[in-house]
Amino acid sequence: MTATEPPAGPLPARVRRDRMLAQLREHEFVRVTDLAERFEVSEVTVRADLDTLESRGHLRRVRGGAVPRSTAPAERPFEEAEIAAADQKRAIARAAAASVSDGDTIILDVGTTTTAIAQELAAREDLSDITVFTSSLTIALALEPATPRLTVVVTGGTLRPKQHSLVEPLAGLVFASIRAGTAFVGCNGLDVDAGVTNVNLPETEVKKLILRAAQRRVVVADGSKLGQVALAHVCDLDEVDLLITSADADPELVSSLRSTGLDVHLAD
Repeated sequence: MTATEPPAGPLPARVRRDRMLAQLREHEFVRVTDLAERFEVSEVTVRADLDTLESRGHLRRVRGGAVPRSTAPAERPFEEAEIAAADQKRAIARAAAASVSDGDTIILDVGTTTTAIAQELAAREDLSDITVFTSSLTIALALEPATPRLTVVVTGGTLRPKQHSLVEPLAGLVFASIRAGTAFVGCNGLDVDAGVTNVNLPETEVKKLILRAAQRRVVVADGSKLGQVALAHVCDLDEVDLLITSADADPELVSSLRSTGLDVHLAD
């Protein structure tokens, strides 16, 4: 398969799987038998590793081995995505909203988890003098009952009905002119190598603008997003100050993310 020397003895599962992915990127197809020999583990272990990597969206299993994943996950309408992992998103939202204090200026990115944050903020009657910038019509409506305690600023732009969001042009004019305290940003994938990724290009560009407009950058993503890689690159992990994810996230994935220096908070 490669001229590289095989490892001396069994490797930790995370390292082994990362190297399997490296082999797959190089050869476009990997065989179970070859991987078992190379990594000095049983074929049963290799199949389990490949199944795990497939469940995280890194590859596609075929007879005798694996091939690269051929297609990126499709974007789901807001109403469909809102139902998925609803309890986990609510826990993340509570943790995020609890970090907001009187007088803060924040940015809420488009998404179902960030909409849950908006709902939690609106319910916090102890908060006052909060300014929220957003490109989401859904978030603006969720925050409306909390005015005037919360001031809501909605960016202009072109409407994307699927997510009820506003994208370029115009969104950049607002975000280029502010420096908020904290941005809460959603995503479709968060991976040690690929960083933060998103399923569609127009909103990815707005996410980048949001990150530049904030002093502190918090990514909010339930455990199903960890280890996933979507179409468009948003940022690298070293550009993120904190990840708030759900308590059911894969401990191995959480550990690998923390090993990069990323601060990870598990929301119960």
